[in-house]
Amino acid sequence: MLRLSKKADYALMAMKHLALRDARATSTSAREIAEQYDIPIELMAKVLQRLVRTGLLVSTQGTRGGYTLSRSSRSISVADVIEAIDGPFAVTACSTERHDCEQYGKCSVRDALWQIRERIVATLGTVTLADMATDHEPDATAPMAVVRRGA
Repeated sequence: MLRLSKKADYALMAMKHLALRDARATSTSAREIAEQYDIPIELMAKVLQRLVRTGLLVSTQGTRGGYTLSRSSRSISVADVIEAIDGPFAVTACSTERHDCEQYGKCSVRDALWQIRERIVATLGTVTLADMATDHEPDATAPMAVVRRGA
């Protein structure tokens, strides 16, 4: 199962928050974001600093300081944010360059799993912060389709 780390979740929440403010181009403090989403301020500050180090955010010091997106929310993907926090995507032990799995040489599903990994990365790369910021809450009264897979 693909599961994001808590830090990646928080990073996406912060980046969406900043994308919503992007049109106003005003800085937002770590405290404001942390309080908005009930996230410990120290953890939010660490997440935001990592996003600054990877070039996705710009940090400004001073009384009107805070964080802003380094570029348009249309040019920052969900994959960019997740990789900035968690590093490269991996679905199996052999998904990394190290190939440290003892089954590597005789694995019969490795290539298929690598293709799945590439599709996940590609899909996450197509969703931008702008897309996330324009998403509307689902309509609770709208009918939902349920897709069942054969057992």
